[in-house]
Amino acid sequence: MSINSKAAPVSFRNVTKVYGTDVVAVDDINLEIEAGKLVTLLGPSGCGKTTTLRMIAGLEMATKGSIHIGDRDVTLLPATDRDVSMVFQSYALFPHMSVMENVSYGLGFSGFDKSETKDRAAQGLDLVGLRGYGDRLPSELSGGQQQRVAVARALVLEPQVLLFDEPLSNLDAKLRRQVREEIRDIQQNLGLTVVYVTHDQEEALAVSDEIVVMRNASIAQIGSPRDLYDAPADRFVADFIGEANIIPCEITSVSKDVATIKIDAFTHKLPARGLPVGPAALAVRPTRLKLGAKTGMKMTLQKATYVGSRMEYTLKAGFGEVFAVSEDVDTPLEPGADIMVGLDAIGPVLLPPDQSH
Repeated sequence: MSINSKAAPVSFRNVTKVYGTDVVAVDDINLEIEAGKLVTLLGPSGCGKTTTLRMIAGLEMATKGSIHIGDRDVTLLPATDRDVSMVFQSYALFPHMSVMENVSYGLGFSGFDKSETKDRAAQGLDLVGLRGYGDRLPSELSGGQQQRVAVARALVLEPQVLLFDEPLSNLDAKLRRQVREEIRDIQQNLGLTVVYVTHDQEEALAVSDEIVVMRNASIAQIGSPRDLYDAPADRFVADFIGEANIIPCEITSVSKDVATIKIDAFTHKLPARGLPVGPAALAVRPTRLKLGAKTGMKMTLQKATYVGSRMEYTLKAGFGEVFAVSEDVDTPLEPGADIMVGLDAIGPVLLPPDQSH
């Protein structure tokens, strides 16, 4: 299937969506999605990510601005005239139709004759690993298999853009991991342009070339999974993409973009990221705290929880609570102990003070 030759970029130019007279769902966003990439829209409920996806699909119309797919301005085009396919959260399979009939359904409206429709549908089932399942009914399949049928039905239309709306939310954790890997493999093997909506940070980190973090109807930050994890722009992104401890600190000096910071009596050097001398905040992942270090911040261990592959610790410091994890499950630390907690050389990130307030 020559899907990759049709993959198209998507462009949002100053797009706003207002419901009624005053509910702003998407507020003046600009976004460039490259052809052949998987881009995830990530954010909490109500941030505008699903509305943005539905505007690409033509299921919602932009109030202001323009949307382009490839070199076409599709802003005013109905969903039927846009070359996109959408995989819904609920799969939306027809229960009375066989798997093959479900996958073929859209092809019947695309002008293909019966034999070509059948060939394409069979190829689609092959792609998602369901060869031989064509005669079954959706009710005879597992949730993961039903999800794959929905993906095959979208793929056979060879869309310029493939859209996923929370596609894994109905699956259990183990199946989720498996199906997200399958979606990523298909996307990469076929060179598809995929826009994917989720509120699950781990899912976004696992499947994406690029993540668009949304907050309050606008874009908070865009970057690769590693960029966002290692260099969040503010405390919202730091906290939303994986957990982060936000620790108040003081930048005491800056030299050649290296800041010296002070937390109580503890000092540490790290990239200044353009911040001046004065109050700041430090974002530290739970894995980047060194428990029992020779030098560090004095803390008291309040709670130790064994979760199988690691220990999770809650610690109390002068500035508040800190959450840390350790791979050492064989010699866990005891609650009540006073320990020094240091920082990894790589990982802690300086942020402006109180940016989210």
